[in-house]
Amino acid sequence: MVGLQQVFKSFGMALVGTMHPRMLWLSLRPFLIVSVLWGCLIWLTWTPALEALSIFLTTSIFTSWIQEGLVWAGFDNARAWIAPLFFVMLIIPLITISLLVFIAFSTVPAIVKIASRNSQFHDLECKQGGGFFGSLIYSLWSAIICLALVMLTLPVWWVPPLVAVLPPLLWGWLTMRLMSYDVLAKHASSEERDLLLEKYRWPLLCMGIASGMLGAVPTFFWATSALALVLFPIVSFIALWIYSLIFIFAALWFSYFLLDALKQLREEELDKALTVESRVVDMELPFHG
Repeated sequence: MVGLQQVFKSFGMALVGTMHPRMLWLSLRPFLIVSVLWGCLIWLTWTPALEALSIFLTTSIFTSWIQEGLVWAGFDNARAWIAPLFFVMLIIPLITISLLVFIAFSTVPAIVKIASRNSQFHDLECKQGGGFFGSLIYSLWSAIICLALVMLTLPVWWVPPLVAVLPPLLWGWLTMRLMSYDVLAKHASSEERDLLLEKYRWPLLCMGIASGMLGAVPTFFWATSALALVLFPIVSFIALWIYSLIFIFAALWFSYFLLDALKQLREEELDKALTVESRVVDMELPFHG
């Protein structure tokens, strides 16, 4: 049975596989595309967005207390950097979610194809339980749910313990949903996919959270470092590639784990079918005799 041992085994295989030049290239492609798109968007909206956010933070009864509290605590220049800091904290989840969705939708199929060439998976039948539109709808719906959760919890990200807890949980949940669906889309039927996701819900969630914890490192740096605010374009560029590499690693991890789980599921079903057939034959033999 696939269990803790297989989780660690697939982790090791994914760690080695991520260092392959092909995987490094697969991490660069979505990183470059998302960087260009978000770079252009931030460049076009930076000034008006900061002005609107500054007015909102100053006049809104929901957020004005934050600035007043910082001034009371001795941060007299809080008005100068509170709006840019809020803008960075708002944009981080959007960039991260868009990158994860883009990788899941465009890159995971290529990663699964590479993982399936492993000798233990080369004879695994493809039942095409998911398609292009199914993956698109599932990815967008999962991203919307995650984004709503981010917006609801973002105010408490300022609390020191939670800034290290909430991002891994959110990225982990989203990683589990996207990777699990896309990894099994080609090889498993819809019934097999639902069965595997139900059967290995907790191992998959733990794998997602572990991946989220790795991805939370650049998030934590962005959210807590004044240097990250000053050097936002450079820091965001580096951190975004780290995100991309971690998501590629997660895709490999989920691929090795779920393909092995699917293989064992089919072997168990085949054994059950052979056992039933053998019993039927045994029951018919006395009558023929």
